[in-house]
Amino acid sequence: MGKIIRNILFLLGCFIALKGSAQNQAKPIKTRILFLLDASGSMYAKLENDSRINVAKKLLSRTIDSMAGQANLEIALRVYGHTSPPNQRNCRDTRLEVPFRPNNFEEVKKKINGITPKGTTLIAHSLLQASYDFPSEPNTRNVIILITDGIEECQGDPCAISEALQSKGVILKPFIIGVGSTEDFSKAFECVGRYYDANTEKGFEDALNIVVSQALNNTTAQVNLLDIMSKPTETNVNMSFYDMNSGQLVYNYMHTINQRGVPDTVQLDPVFRYRMVVHTIPPVVKEFIDVTPGKHTIIGVDAPQGELQVKVEGLTNYNNLQFIVRKHNSTHTLHVQDASVKEKYLVGKYDVEVLCLPRKIFSEVSVDQSHTTTIQLPQPGKLIVNCQLQDYYADVYQMVRNELTWVCKLPVDRRNHQLIIQPGDYKIIYRAKGSSRSSNTFERSFKVNSGQATNILLN
Repeated sequence: MGKIIRNILFLLGCFIALKGSAQNQAKPIKTRILFLLDASGSMYAKLENDSRINVAKKLLSRTIDSMAGQANLEIALRVYGHTSPPNQRNCRDTRLEVPFRPNNFEEVKKKINGITPKGTTLIAHSLLQASYDFPSEPNTRNVIILITDGIEECQGDPCAISEALQSKGVILKPFIIGVGSTEDFSKAFECVGRYYDANTEKGFEDALNIVVSQALNNTTAQVNLLDIMSKPTETNVNMSFYDMNSGQLVYNYMHTINQRGVPDTVQLDPVFRYRMVVHTIPPVVKEFIDVTPGKHTIIGVDAPQGELQVKVEGLTNYNNLQFIVRKHNSTHTLHVQDASVKEKYLVGKYDVEVLCLPRKIFSEVSVDQSHTTTIQLPQPGKLIVNCQLQDYYADVYQMVRNELTWVCKLPVDRRNHQLIIQPGDYKIIYRAKGSSRSSNTFERSFKVNSGQATNILLN
């Protein structure tokens, strides 16, 4: 079975490349619904006062009538178990009876009403073949509605096939309506897709209406970005919604507080189960989000935030001072921030590295709810270095408690240097490039004061 799945993924590679990874919200999304109908011999069994196949024909025809005229919708019909008698046990007996095309609703109804059940139940192979029924086109939602009265009889693995197709973005999670089902049905199909029991004609009709509603209609949701007091006050940050199964990016919404002072309502497709990424710094992730058609869903996420900035005392010659922000005791860079702006971060402890000369490290900086944390930096001075040597090697060090801390290297081929540098005690250690003796190493000690220029001559 592992080899089969690998072959599936390989064969579908070109299909996925054409299909794309994210729905374009600027254009209307086309929905394609493939009805995958069980026409095995057991569909002649009774469902209350009629056979299962007759109930399916009647309700499907009624449903298709209600779908006719829907914008951006195409349907198709695939049937299995209807061309070979049961004694042949034909595990390849599946056929696309009506392909996707505009306004084919009457054709699909006519074909359904002419179906005669005969053979066996081959769900896995039918799902695999169904994946090729969908045209290779971006900006589409590919939905399979499987109607069956039995579980797999051909030693296939519907769960593995469905998972592979979903993970590659070929189809959305299938809907399964189990006609005359037993307790074993839900266990067998829960890994394939969203399962609905239909043990009566009314139950069949209700399940079909629910499934089609989910396939065609968006529903509303409200995302509450909660502050430290669990109130939905945080806002103005992008939220990305991904399909949990395929990883496909489905929506981006910039969180907004509306005119009534509450988080604004957004539209979500109920077919998906979502992973939501709130792009705070650092981001917040919430997984396994389900929305119910026709029901307003509240999604709560802890995202308390405060602001962080670096200020320089007095006048400064810094043109573009920046600083690195990391979570406390982490080496991962969250953000490189301009000192001239404030930026929001989740409440917590951070390590800040200011990219001045020499670099300044501030450990365990606290960001608090709705508060601006300010790191104050002394006003720098200016270091002017002139060199009378032709070429030289020279490094600038800061003296910290009688220890040398390297600051920077002076370019070999330049005679004059100007550095914006923090106040403190320093040394320049240098040697002429052409000298062959280490003893020809020289040093200059100096002090830099805030707002003042310091001149050094190397000779």
